[in-house]
Amino acid sequence: MSRVQLALRVPDLEGSIAFYAKLFNTEPAKLRPGYANFAITEPPLKLVLIEGEGDEPTRLDHLGVEVEDSGIVTDAAQRLTAAGLATLEENDTSCCYALQDKVWVHGPGNEPWEVYVVKADADTLEKAEDSACCATTTSETTDNGVPLPVASTTGSSCC
Repeated sequence: MSRVQLALRVPDLEGSIAFYAKLFNTEPAKLRPGYANFAITEPPLKLVLIEGEGDEPTRLDHLGVEVEDSGIVTDAAQRLTAAGLATLEENDTSCCYALQDKVWVHGPGNEPWEVYVVKADADTLEKAEDSACCATTTSETTDNGVPLPVASTTGSSCC
């Protein structure tokens, strides 16, 4: 089963965990320092909470589609590229306490989307130095004017 992922950067992680546990009537599937995720059955949703700064309001970190296996990630990358979208593929990347294969693409408002599979647990929240987790874009574009994603060096993370 595939499910949509919504990753939020929240100023109060404990308060957010309590709120979303009540809202979706379920406990987090994974709790780590500065991080929690909920694997919600109904509606099918992966809700990710990433601890942000205490004085900032909750904001969107990134969006995603969690899939069952790496073959689906590869198929998505090929389909998105064939559709003329700029993609960035990552295999065996470790971020958000998980080893993942993924492909990144940006929507028309520069919102980052990932299609990904979790292959195993990992010991770290932070992305690898050369990872595009929550990639930004440059002024470079594809032939049809789509911004190219590049690896981010900011503190943004992914899930």
